[in-house]
Amino acid sequence: MPDLFTRPPDAPLAERLRPHSLEEVIGQQHLIGEGKPLRVAVESGKPHSMLLWGPPGVGKTTLARILAQSFHAQFLPVSAVFSGVKDIREAILKAETALQQERATILFVDEVHRFNKAQQDAFLPHVESGLLTFIGATTENPSFEVNSALLSRAQVYVLQPLSAQDLQQLIDKVLALPDYQGFAINGEARELLCHAADGDARRLLNLLEQLLRTAATRRLNALTPEFLADSLGTQIRRFDKGGESFYNQISALHKSVRGSHPNAALYWFCRMLDGGADPRYLARRIVRMAWEDIGLADPRAMQIANEAAAAYERLGSPEGELALAQAVLYLAAAAKSNAGYTAFNQMRAFVKSNASGEVPVHLRNAPTKMMKELGYGREYRYAHDEPHAYAAGESYMPDGLAEPDFYQPVPRGLEIKIGEKLARLKQLDDEAGGIK
Repeated sequence: MPDLFTRPPDAPLAERLRPHSLEEVIGQQHLIGEGKPLRVAVESGKPHSMLLWGPPGVGKTTLARILAQSFHAQFLPVSAVFSGVKDIREAILKAETALQQERATILFVDEVHRFNKAQQDAFLPHVESGLLTFIGATTENPSFEVNSALLSRAQVYVLQPLSAQDLQQLIDKVLALPDYQGFAINGEARELLCHAADGDARRLLNLLEQLLRTAATRRLNALTPEFLADSLGTQIRRFDKGGESFYNQISALHKSVRGSHPNAALYWFCRMLDGGADPRYLARRIVRMAWEDIGLADPRAMQIANEAAAAYERLGSPEGELALAQAVLYLAAAAKSNAGYTAFNQMRAFVKSNASGEVPVHLRNAPTKMMKELGYGREYRYAHDEPHAYAAGESYMPDGLAEPDFYQPVPRGLEIKIGEKLARLKQLDDEAGGIK
């Protein structure tokens, strides 16, 4: 009877090198090293439900298989892409049969974030009863994509992209195979290969298998940088345009701008372009940054952000991307203020929590004779006719409702001047006996 890891002779390189034990796993030492959680779980002999969260090609499926073998459990893999409730029910029947034979079952759900609530609920009772030990694999943040009930019953383990050193070890394992012992890859070529893999072990092995086959066809035994450049072409980096990596990177870009680090902001901007992000999306976010984090401290920031977005629409890629890049640099270097953003949010909350006060009579227009007879606008003070063009002591709020003081200009950029002006106007109000 073939075991879990039996492979056909023509299996892809990634399958041929799939580890059999934790000792053979490359990377993820924070989970499988001595005294670390998954190592401790294997040594204890007691499986527990878990979610393995990480980017593609970092060993989620491999670890699940190794855990099942270590616990001598039946391993039932289900793909959330191709499976439904029917497949889950079939797995439950197999688990019940295995239990009669005193054998535990591990239900492995690949890409569990693609299951809807009903599908996740279908196996939840059997996880609770102990019939199944659930192991899910996901590239998406479980707190967003997995039911809270299931999430509360599973330990989340975060897997990291493989480091350059990890990938180098993987290359060495490939070249140690009998089929490839006659090939050599020098240092620079190795670096290029690791760079193209971008932390993804499966991607590295697939690329390497492709390269070695090409080299054998050309009767080459050395994979040089020139050979790699010619064979690989343009490689797309690890980047999910709608997933966790995407939102992490836009967050890093925004925070770099807010933190006034132009080079870091430009790095994340270029990373997103390199990964295939839509420049129009980036343009919208750049405009948002200008209003949220620079505000009135430097009104030119809004103008530059809008003009950069318009320039991109006119020029397209790649020329228009330069305009967006320059906007990113300007915003990162500009004086920062979230005073307007904060005041807006506070005022919205204030309005929501207070009754709808009537507009004071003196602030109402009186376009008709009847309105004039009712006194609309009668006591209105025209600011331009007042000293300093300011009606000191006047109130512009509904009767009985004090004017909040939410907008607090920061001591940076243009808001220094704005703050000074508002302070002077408050002084005039105080001299006039306060707001009436």
